Amino acid sequence: MNKARNIVLVASVLLMSLTVWANHPWLTRVYQYCPAPGQFINTMPLCRVGEPVDSVLARCQRSICGRVDTTTVTFHGEVITRVDTVWAESMISLGGYGGYVIVGFDHPVINMHTYDFEIQGNAFVSDRETRGGSSEPGIVMVGVDVNGNGVPDDGDRWYELAGSEYHHPKTQHDYTITYYRPDENKPRTPSQVNPFLNDTTYIRWTSNDVDLDSTSGFMSRNTAHNQPYWPLWMQDAPTMTFSGAKLRGNAIDQGDNNNNSYYVQYFFDWGYVDNLPNNPAHISQDDGIYNPGFKIDWAVDEQGRHVNLTHIDFIKVYNAMNQYCGWVGETSTEVAAGIDFHPDAVMPQPLEGDVNNDGEVTVSDVNAVIDLILSSSSIPTADVNHDGEITVSDVNAVIDMILM
Repeated sequence: MNKARNIVLVASVLLMSLTVWANHPWLTRVYQYCPAPGQFINTMPLCRVGEPVDSVLARCQRSICGRVDTTTVTFHGEVITRVDTVWAESMISLGGYGGYVIVGFDHPVINMHTYDFEIQGNAFVSDRETRGGSSEPGIVMVGVDVNGNGVPDDGDRWYELAGSEYHHPKTQHDYTITYYRPDENKPRTPSQVNPFLNDTTYIRWTSNDVDLDSTSGFMSRNTAHNQPYWPLWMQDAPTMTFSGAKLRGNAIDQGDNNNNSYYVQYFFDWGYVDNLPNNPAHISQDDGIYNPGFKIDWAVDEQGRHVNLTHIDFIKVYNAMNQYCGWVGETSTEVAAGIDFHPDAVMPQPLEGDVNNDGEVTVSDVNAVIDLILSSSSIPTADVNHDGEITVSDVNAVIDMILM
């Protein structure tokens, strides 16, 4: 083999080595997709009446999960496998308040005590106001696979990543909303209020909003999106109920005096999906208008107490806004892709007695062992005394560790 050919071969091998990871850096799995009604539902992704849930999840996966394509070629007698990373194809909409998606990587995301991962949306800056534009914030929850079965379920623990609005007095942490399935055969008449709307009383909702003026309302249908807004694969459900935290409204109509609406949704400082632009290379970072990602160190429990997590296994994003912007429609979080910034980080050694995998040994671990005993369940970390069983002896062993 001559020198030129040798250089080309070496370059090809180097390229391959630079693009191969022990763990895949992009999202690889969509576990659950449960959107609230909205103007982009059934179109992002495209769905059909009666479509099986597995098929819907597969469409979501193709839309927001990266994938690795490998091509094997013979180059001057040498067999070379080239690995190419391909970005996600599109994005998905979570609809109105509460709509969510649960995703994951092919590995746990390790807490590196810095920005650990990013979930992208489609936020952008207004040409009139650099502090806002299209900002449709979604809250991030992170899950730990406590029972070790590889899927998010009732046996796992979830924590909120507390963003910049977590302690804001207008953030309602116990918000619940119920949507009522509409009559799709209802005549669609032009709105007398706004020519861009053709049904102002389309999908009714009720909530426990602390603002008594906002405990009920309707999601209107606009002329740009005439398909059913209720998820087509959930046609048998008469209602849909979502609970979580609700963020304050961020939209202001800055239209002119001629009734020409121009809504600007102002950015929150940090900590939400689809809140800040993904790729701000053209924007000065001194202005703070960019999305640096998410830190696992932001995790808090249901009482708002900081939780030390060594890693996470699942990520849930849900729309945290119940806001309607006239002819623009509902504020709906979109999810476009996700990346682990440290895919090959090494999992830290488990802490003895840390049954719930939150990075510390506390009374919560005692309760976790008791719950396992009462439910006749078991996980490896609960066998604290290493006798092959989950019993009261393990409860006592955790208590001893706390008292040491």
